[in-house]
Amino acid sequence: MYSGGTLRRELGLRDSVVVGVAAMVGAGVFAALGPAAGVAGSWLLLALAVAAVVAYCNAMSSARLAARYPVSGGTYVYGRERLGEFWGYLAGWGFVVGKTASCAAMALTVGTYAWPGQAHAVAVAVVVLVTAIDYVGVQKSALATRVIVAVVLAVLAVVVLAGLGGNHSAATVLDGEVGPYGVLQAAGLLFFAFAGYARIATLGEEVREPERTIPRAILLALGLALAVYTLVAVAALLTLGSGGLAAATDPLAQLVRTAGAGWLAPVVRVGAVLAATGSLMALILGVSRTSLAMARDGHLPATLAAVHPRYAVPHHAELAVGAVVAVLAATVDLRAAIGFSSFAVLAYYLIANLSAATLTAAEGRPARWIPVVGALGCVVLGFALPIGSVLAGLGVLAAGAAVYGLRVSRGGEHPRD
Repeated sequence: MYSGGTLRRELGLRDSVVVGVAAMVGAGVFAALGPAAGVAGSWLLLALAVAAVVAYCNAMSSARLAARYPVSGGTYVYGRERLGEFWGYLAGWGFVVGKTASCAAMALTVGTYAWPGQAHAVAVAVVVLVTAIDYVGVQKSALATRVIVAVVLAVLAVVVLAGLGGNHSAATVLDGEVGPYGVLQAAGLLFFAFAGYARIATLGEEVREPERTIPRAILLALGLALAVYTLVAVAALLTLGSGGLAAATDPLAQLVRTAGAGWLAPVVRVGAVLAATGSLMALILGVSRTSLAMARDGHLPATLAAVHPRYAVPHHAELAVGAVVAVLAATVDLRAAIGFSSFAVLAYYLIANLSAATLTAAEGRPARWIPVVGALGCVVLGFALPIGSVLAGLGVLAAGAAVYGLRVSRGGEHPRD
């Protein structure tokens, strides 16, 4: 059981779309294109299309479920209500653990672009700052996020124009042939960039007219992010080629330098810092709300269900998430965090698609093929990721399942009793 109040419905369509876009147009567009090009080569755009199809199916499933269950928690709630307590718990566990790693990746991206020599220290500092902003209310977070998204989109527009109209003579092709596995692995890595499209679903308890607003916001945010990624990828391939893109540690800064607009490189770095900060802000919001929902049901310590009497946010959950992310940001490797996060979040959306498949027509079920393709896509992309990410993800999910089974075997009180 929990006590601590409910959250206020303050977010409209515009702020909801902004939260979703900020979660997608973040570290991914500045960092994920390079590793993806390293395994997909010139087939990068095909990998992007595969990731987008899976993301679209997941978004449609999540949108229908969010409209049906407009409360905090996302797929944790959907899995619990549609498939049973264990599956909801496993989805929540995967989301909290995977997205906590993703938060660390975003913070490290800020540190890498802002001050490469002190990346970990800067990452910890930005986690503290973002947690403080989130703490004083979701509406203030949305306002800050709106400004960040506007600046980042302007920076990316300049990057695209420089890439399309600049010098293309230095473009190189990645050595070696690329097979289907390379395309699928690249799609799995790019899914990390797309995975924020349903962030607004985890804020369902704070959205006005959720049945109408959430589905529209998810699809609008996904469409805008896909357009941005496609334009940036085309500009990068024209300017750097798949070989140059794969070799670049800062692909978009390298893009403008190679295109003959080196003066834009510092602007791109500022854009990367703002984008990753915006993503981190949205991610901490989502992870803390899922932690709140799990605490309400007894799967996490009850103190995490507390809602601040003035700011109307789950302040204990936000502080706990911020503390864990700060520790990870001080210790983990960026690429390892991205791979692990991708696997855990694909498992989360697998449960979302399975949950959506149980909806009836009267409950707003999506077209039957959508959850099927979404679920299969999650499995295929998940196991196409680097083996280290797959093993780590399976290990963490198994550990979570073992904790749940141990509690049940001890005959403890049902989590929601």
